[in-house]
Amino acid sequence: MKTMTRRERLRRCYFNQELDRPAVYSRVGFPKDDSSYDSLKAYLALHTEQKAGWSGSQFESGIPFETRTEAYSEDFECRIDVLHTPKGDLTCSRLLSLKGQPGMQQDFLVKNASDAEKYLSLPAPEFRGDTSTFFALDSTVGDAAIVDVSLSMNPGGFVAQLCGSETFAMMSITDRDLLHALCEQHMVAMMRKAEFLLDAGIGPFFTMLGEEYIVPPLHGMRDFTDFNVKYDKPIIDLIHNGGGRMHVHSHGSVKSVFQGFVDMGVDVLHPFEPPPQGDMLAHEAKAFARDKMCLEGNIQIHRMYEATPEEIREETEQLISDAFDDGKGLIVCPTASPYIRGQGEACFPQYKAMIDTVLASAQ
Repeated sequence: MKTMTRRERLRRCYFNQELDRPAVYSRVGFPKDDSSYDSLKAYLALHTEQKAGWSGSQFESGIPFETRTEAYSEDFECRIDVLHTPKGDLTCSRLLSLKGQPGMQQDFLVKNASDAEKYLSLPAPEFRGDTSTFFALDSTVGDAAIVDVSLSMNPGGFVAQLCGSETFAMMSITDRDLLHALCEQHMVAMMRKAEFLLDAGIGPFFTMLGEEYIVPPLHGMRDFTDFNVKYDKPIIDLIHNGGGRMHVHSHGSVKSVFQGFVDMGVDVLHPFEPPPQGDMLAHEAKAFARDKMCLEGNIQIHRMYEATPEEIREETEQLISDAFDDGKGLIVCPTASPYIRGQGEACFPQYKAMIDTVLASAQ
C-alpha cells in the first residue's frame, strides 16, 4: 500500500478505512513552562500524526456569571462564581492552587431540584461570529495534521459537572426528570452549535467528552443509556449527516457500556483503558469496534514514566497485534497527556519506543 501523509492516515482512521500502518498520536496537555519536554515535543511534531485543536464553543453567547476571588489558605485561594438566572442566582466555588498544583471543586451550581429549575430558566444560547480562523489553521497544518473541532462537554457530562457526581447520582433516583430536562436543554444547545459550524463549512473532524462521568462503578448501563446514548446520538447523527465524524474521550471502566458507544455512533474512542485503571483489553475492544469504530489508545500513561523502552515496545507490538489485524481502526496513543513536571527527559525514551515501533510496522 502506498505510504500516506499523516493527515490522510488520520482521515482514514476517522472514516474507518484501510491504512498503511496504525496512526500514532499523543495528547499534548504538557505541564506548563516545562522545558524538560522540549525533546519529546520536537519528536512528536516530526514523527506522529498531529491534531490541531480549535474550539467550536468560542461563538456561543456568554452565560451571565460574576466571579470573585477570596483568600483561603497559604496554598489556595477560593474562586466563587455566581450565575444569574431568571429564577434566581446559583453559586459554586473552587479552590485554586497558589503553588502550581491542581485545583479542587468545593461545591457545584446545582445542589438540589430548586437549583435545577433555576438553571432550566436560562435562555438558549446564540451562536455567531467569524469562523475564518478554522480555515487559516487548516491551511497552516497542511499534510501533517487534522483540525480537531471541540464541541466541549456532552449533555450528560455537562449536567454531571453542574451537579457534581454525588448530587447527580442522588438526583438520578429522586429527580430523574429534572436531570433529563437539563440534558435535553444542553443537547439542543449543542445541536444548534453543530448546525452553526456545519453551515459555515467547519469540519469534518469533531470531538466531545464527558461520557466518563456516567460510567461504572458510579453508574450502570441504564444510566449510561439514559443520559449518554439518548442525548449524544442525535448530536452525532447531525454531525454524520453533515459529512463529519465524531471523536469521544472517555476514561473509566467502559467494558459493560462499550456497546453504547457503538450504538450512539462514535467514530473514534479514546482511551479504552485496560486494568487496573479500566477494564477493557484491546482485543475485547476490537471485537466491539470492528468495522464500526476506530480505537485510540491504550498505552497507560504511567507506563511512560515507569516502564523500560523495551517493555513499551512489547506493549505497542501487542496492541497492534490485538487491534490492527484487519489493517484499520487503530491510533496508538497513551491514555493521557504527559503530566509529571520536570520528567520530560525521563519519559522520552519510552515515547520514542512507542512511536518507532508503530513506524516500523508499516505494511
